[in-house]
Amino acid sequence: MQSGPRHVVDEIVAFNAGRDPERLTRKYRLLASNPFAFLRGTCHLFYRDHAAPCDSPLAWICGDLHLENFGTYKGDNRLTYFDLNDFDEAALAPASWELSRFLVSLLLAADVLHVRPRDALFLCRRFIDAYAAELASGKARWLERATARGMIKALMRDIRTRSRPAFLDRRTDLRNGKRQLRLDGIKALPVNEAERARVTSMMERYAATQADHKFFKVLDVARRIAGTGSLGLERYVVLLRGRGGLDGNFLLDIKHAPPSALAPVLPCPQPAWDSEARRIVAIQRRVQAITPAFLSDLTFDGQSYVLKELLPDQDRLTLDHWNGKLARLDTVMRDMGALLAWAHLRSGGRQGSANADAWIAFGADVASWRTALINHARVGQQQVLADWERYAAAYREAVRQRGTEPRR
Repeated sequence: MQSGPRHVVDEIVAFNAGRDPERLTRKYRLLASNPFAFLRGTCHLFYRDHAAPCDSPLAWICGDLHLENFGTYKGDNRLTYFDLNDFDEAALAPASWELSRFLVSLLLAADVLHVRPRDALFLCRRFIDAYAAELASGKARWLERATARGMIKALMRDIRTRSRPAFLDRRTDLRNGKRQLRLDGIKALPVNEAERARVTSMMERYAATQADHKFFKVLDVARRIAGTGSLGLERYVVLLRGRGGLDGNFLLDIKHAPPSALAPVLPCPQPAWDSEARRIVAIQRRVQAITPAFLSDLTFDGQSYVLKELLPDQDRLTLDHWNGKLARLDTVMRDMGALLAWAHLRSGGRQGSANADAWIAFGADVASWRTALINHARVGQQQVLADWERYAAAYREAVRQRGTEPRR
């Protein structure tokens, strides 16, 4: 834990320097809203000040594991899965780092979800025990509709009834018999002509590498609004010709890939990736049982980007639907613990990560590290709360004095 006075606002502004001001304003507002949102948007602070001890096996971690970084997506086999789904910060690091960040997120979210502190600690133990039990089994599995249960099963059942044309209708408008992206200021913002030309050229280069290059013809481009930590980064939603016709169009998500926020503090050597996007895509392919449709990395004008299909299936679980029934959250926490264990087993033995024997032993020895890890997370919770209070107070004062969010 870092000692001395902290200048939280200065650190946040410095980390986000150079981002799109319109979307960055939204990020600053979100960070001030509650401690859980603050945690989601300040991964760089968390690991610098609160990285867990390094005496656990090395894993390919997503780097930003929290309650809302699990969700559904359409796989490249066109089936729907529920899994870890954000790998912007992915890296090789001690498994305890991933576990600690998730536990802190659970403790912080408990207040938002109106979960009693003692119940939140119970859920922490259930998550760890499920994680450890699946590690000890040595078998990597996955969740899909047939094997899902509880709130996750309900989410996947609801998604099954949705159609892609209906999703297109929600995200586009019809003009002169053609679709155009809906610039609603909530999910999409307009691009300038330079941005449109850049994305079009990028997609033309990508299309040239594909068997059906006409599928990737660009019909429209907008700046995408999504996430918390990544708000303000160069990111687009692209309307593609797809299979042709109004209902044959597809939506693609294109996102600039900066270095992982963990990079300055990682305790072990990392592979020499060709690009940051290659890092993200390669680790995601290792960790997930099935990867999202069109998941690819692309380099253009010296910058790297992650491409993937944008679908209504990319839904996060809404935990506030637990309706006061702790058993519902208990089931979700155990499933999330299992998913993380399967991810570590599945990606084990790759470029420095622990092999299956090491994971089995770590899971079987859970009694020796469970309590210490939860205690570490409780300290982290208090640190995040203190940082958020400083930031939120500064944000409110900036709005009061200048009528603006903290300056870039």
